[in-house]
Amino acid sequence: MQLAEPRIRSLLARKSFRRLLITRLLSQFGDGVFQAALAGTVLFNPQRAADPVAVAAGFAVLLLPYSLVGPFAGVWLDRWSRRQVLVRANVLRAVLVAVVAALVLGGVTGPAFYLAGLAVFAVNRFVLAALSAGLPHTTEASSLVSANAVSTTSGTVATVVGGGAALGLLQLAGPGNAGYAALALTAAVPYLAASAVVAGFGRADLGPDHMARSARLSARDVAVGMLAGARHAWQHPPTAAALTAISLHRLFYGFLTLMTLLLYRNTFAPRASLFPGGLAGLGEVLGAGALGTLLAAVVTPWVVRHLDKPRWITVVLAGAGAAQLALGLPFLPATTVVAGFVLGFVSQAVKICVDTTLQESVADDYRGRVFSVYDTLFNVTFVAGLVISAFVLPPSGISSAMLVVVGAGYLLTAVGYARVTRHH
Repeated sequence: MQLAEPRIRSLLARKSFRRLLITRLLSQFGDGVFQAALAGTVLFNPQRAADPVAVAAGFAVLLLPYSLVGPFAGVWLDRWSRRQVLVRANVLRAVLVAVVAALVLGGVTGPAFYLAGLAVFAVNRFVLAALSAGLPHTTEASSLVSANAVSTTSGTVATVVGGGAALGLLQLAGPGNAGYAALALTAAVPYLAASAVVAGFGRADLGPDHMARSARLSARDVAVGMLAGARHAWQHPPTAAALTAISLHRLFYGFLTLMTLLLYRNTFAPRASLFPGGLAGLGEVLGAGALGTLLAAVVTPWVVRHLDKPRWITVVLAGAGAAQLALGLPFLPATTVVAGFVLGFVSQAVKICVDTTLQESVADDYRGRVFSVYDTLFNVTFVAGLVISAFVLPPSGISSAMLVVVGAGYLLTAVGYARVTRHH
């Protein structure tokens, strides 16, 4: 792993990579601030949900509408300058969060508030897909694994830091509509800063390699483009296998997320000293998952240089299945925290490898559409896992059968992925 540091230093020495990374950090820091503001309002708060179906419904309301924008976003990302998309999308998000802030200040909690909040997340699809699609233009192919490890992990950390900063600002702004409105409006600052930073790129610097002369698109153009991106991914076995593997992982992740929420809400004792239940215990699981994410970002580039991406994905998926069976079945707070660490590691390791596989195997003129389809699958399969488990899990969250299904599912996914990639 000592080789990772020179590789990262080499990446950070590249001005174009630094500029895109700073754009991501500012953008995702703003996401953290904005999400924290929404968490204090009526838009989404799964911890207050009374039953599994209500929790799943909350996630679905938050994730599905803007995730379905993804394939359509990709069509534009493969026709328009991605630099222009990032500049304008971040400015648009700043305007939209100002609208949300005004609605919060006015005490509006109906459909208008939901639509405004979801509009911000819809524009977010353009930003995240454009960042991933443009990344190969900022570094050489041999450094893509390290570039993805640095970018995605630091972006996740920036979101967490943004959320923490928002909670600190709330202490100054005070609770109530005025405080949350001020907090939401604060997110406009990093969004505008991200727009200013990415404006330093040339119009064509982030691709696509062949931009359309006309930016006008009909509904038929969008539909045809979306299908072309999906077809392009399906025709490339490494791409199709990677998308299938991470989609199944996210399905199982949805199962485990709802199970964990119910265990900490209804089963684990909230007053235990070392591994409590309730929100404090849930915070321990999230913290352990974050540590696993950081470790995966350090380990994965080094392992891939010695093992290759398909084998590493196979290993971590198989490890996830074994770990969930060994650590989850006791249904104890301590083993659940360790399982959270393992799942955080697995999630980040798989994501880094899948991101890199798509960047390497997909033609640049299709990359925006494929990443948008990927982004949609990433969220839709997670919500599907939540919804399915909502009708299967008891309120206690204890279900040995569910854990056996998840463990076996991970192992079968690892075997299937290994068989497909071995032939290609």
